[in-house]
Amino acid sequence: MTKDHHGIIATFDTASDIYEAAAQVRDAGFKKWDVFTPFPVHGMDKAMGLKRSKVPIFAFIGGVCGFSIGMFLSWFMGEFDYPLIVGGKPFFSPIFTFPVAYELTILLAVFGTLSGMFILNRLPRPYHAAFNFEKFAKTSDDTFMLVIESEDPQFDPEKTKAFLQDIGGSEITEVSN
Repeated sequence: MTKDHHGIIATFDTASDIYEAAAQVRDAGFKKWDVFTPFPVHGMDKAMGLKRSKVPIFAFIGGVCGFSIGMFLSWFMGEFDYPLIVGGKPFFSPIFTFPVAYELTILLAVFGTLSGMFILNRLPRPYHAAFNFEKFAKTSDDTFMLVIESEDPQFDPEKTKAFLQDIGGSEITEVSN
């Protein structure tokens, strides 16, 4: 297979078929492959052998930054920028400034989650070689597809086609870049 080929794509009829096929591709030792489904399939990440997402780390860092910024902002304004005694309260108290810090915690945790999702999923992705398959648009309707990329160390065009056929794939086609 030449460098202008992306890999081999196969279609499946049901969610359970693609789930079982994904588990078999994982067990066969393929590393560079993906599935495309019209809706989320529960447990697909486990069937594909994917590790836990790192997006919660981005959310945690955003939340800690939000809380710290909220507390620092309240402290700086109350102690240095505009010290004003109101009702005998101290210039700074974490009790009175907690709502500000709490809201900034939520806001920056959401921004961290969204940016983590975009970064780790490499979004936006306006082009993928699988889009060249003429029936790829059916994945948004009722078709399930599995692509094994030609960059995979185990990839062999004939053996991969036979493997995809053995695990229940239909319309097995080579996809070019």
